[in-house]
Amino acid sequence: MSELTIASTHIIERYLSMELVRVTERAAVSAARLRGHGNEKAADQAAVDAMRRELNRLPIDGEIVIGEGERDEAPMLFIGEKVGNRHGPKVHIAVDPLEGTTLCAKDMPGAIAVMAMAEAGKLLYAPDVYMDKIAIGPGYAQGVIDLDASPTDNIHALARAKGVKPNEISALVMDRPRHAKLIEEIRKTGASIRLITDGDVAGVIFCTEPAKTGIDIYMGIGGAPEGVLAAAALRCVGGQMQGRLILDTEEKRKRAHGMGVLDPNKKYDMSEMASGDVIVSATGVTDGGMLSGVKFGKEVIETETIVYRSITGTVRRIYGEHREFGKFKLD
Repeated sequence: MSELTIASTHIIERYLSMELVRVTERAAVSAARLRGHGNEKAADQAAVDAMRRELNRLPIDGEIVIGEGERDEAPMLFIGEKVGNRHGPKVHIAVDPLEGTTLCAKDMPGAIAVMAMAEAGKLLYAPDVYMDKIAIGPGYAQGVIDLDASPTDNIHALARAKGVKPNEISALVMDRPRHAKLIEEIRKTGASIRLITDGDVAGVIFCTEPAKTGIDIYMGIGGAPEGVLAAAALRCVGGQMQGRLILDTEEKRKRAHGMGVLDPNKKYDMSEMASGDVIVSATGVTDGGMLSGVKFGKEVIETETIVYRSITGTVRRIYGEHREFGKFKLD
């Protein structure tokens, strides 16, 4: 490791690990004020504005490489946007200020504010398209799962590696019409399925703590930006993940090529989606299986955040009590 890399890593650790908590906390609280109001765009707007404001206060020379998707039709932290005060290390950032906009709007479980930060060039510059994904948590030999294997083969391989029968494996899949055949095949193996309506990043992260979440494997198609964020978190605890961009139109292939994707059929492993020193912070907006949502008290606002760091394998859970006469001040 070069002296420059050591210095950059030291700066990221010393100055930025806990600062990222503030960023996702502020985004989560801003979105939570609109929980259950039925307005997805307003909640997303609030989270985006809060996250941008806090990012611009950090001592970094940052660039957004994974931002808000065009499909959401919401104000973005857009790909290529510069953030930070320009007085610090060059870093690349992936953000989802409000993952689960529908969950927040309906006050349903699982909405989070999440971001990842890495040294420049260490996060996949993924276009806003879909990605086919498969992921498992830590503790298994490499190669247990393969995106190109059938769902049946992957379930049986994971069961053998875990030392259980297939009917003791639990898979998480997004509840979408495109997954009908996938769901049918998984169920034929005897494995159980937990269906989620939203929360692609959190869905993969569930695999990091199967004893707590009950989820052994994630399979299916979701957003590519969310895939990079999830891979960053999974890398921090030693899980496994593979993904392939779905570039099914000429326009998507051209857009991806312009972002440096030279092989449209490439199967990316986790380290190709997120490498180097990566820090991931996620704060609960609504209560969920991974994090508690924001709690508004008379004089205290409570938050729960989980922070991952790849270079040390550290996972921190941070319970925040913000006492400012009941107001979460942004100044």
